[in-house]
Amino acid sequence: MTDAARPGTASAGSGAAVAVMCTGVLCLVLSDTASKWLVERYHPLQLLFVRSLLAAPVFAALILWRQGPAALRSSRPGVHVLRGCLAIAATWAFILALRHLALDLATALIFAAPLFIAALSKPLLGEHVGRDRWAAVVAGFAGVLVVVRPGTAAFEPAMLLPILAAALYAGMMISARFVPKSDGYLTLTFWMTLVPAILCSATLLLDWPALAPLDPWLLAMTAVFGTLGVSLISQAFRMGRASVVAPLDYTALLWASLMGWIVWGTVPSHWVYLGAAIIAGAGLYVILTERRARRARPA
Repeated sequence: MTDAARPGTASAGSGAAVAVMCTGVLCLVLSDTASKWLVERYHPLQLLFVRSLLAAPVFAALILWRQGPAALRSSRPGVHVLRGCLAIAATWAFILALRHLALDLATALIFAAPLFIAALSKPLLGEHVGRDRWAAVVAGFAGVLVVVRPGTAAFEPAMLLPILAAALYAGMMISARFVPKSDGYLTLTFWMTLVPAILCSATLLLDWPALAPLDPWLLAMTAVFGTLGVSLISQAFRMGRASVVAPLDYTALLWASLMGWIVWGTVPSHWVYLGAAIIAGAGLYVILTERRARRARPA
């Protein structure tokens, strides 16, 4: 009897995938927490430069150890450069938003990324988007309006930054369709750290603030937890079914609320939770219906 056929094996695998996914999401929130602390004194791209500069050699070493130097190369480097530029722009927008917004609020708004992916897949990829998914996209953006509440005293222009970050992140994810299948996960991630490390090195020309006692630790925290979070989340999708793992991405709001309360004493309003619930529900519907559509397509 194979492992897949043994009773309890599937549930055990799902349990491990859930644990890995939740840990990965927590790591990303910890990286964002450090970034929010640092962005009060550093330019967002300075933070991205340090994070990428620390992470790129790690992935290069992993590739050399597991696959050899040939895996560092790609037959389509231009696609990786484009994805790196989109990642730079998305990170800049989100970290800048953290300078002005509470961590939980910025996190709730970045949940709009799957909605942008669904909306952009038609014009950019020519994919069919059914009425049900369009309805989910519209509902999701209604949830964004619930969080932002334009026209009220609660609205801040900085709220547009995480929405912009979500759109740019969606473009980065869609561009992954053009990455050669021969490029594995480590190769893709290596380029996603290498391109920002190179391009953001221009920030060395800026004035850098003097290091505060906690700064080296916080800078290392953004790199270690950011890199670890992406790696763990990717591994979770390899270990378990997407229908089980994907919804756990939205636990980020719980971690962000907890960290915001511990570090800054902020408590999210009920509007943030209500809007985030609508966005998350719509995003999950889009993700799961797309998965079902892919399985239904002929090979």
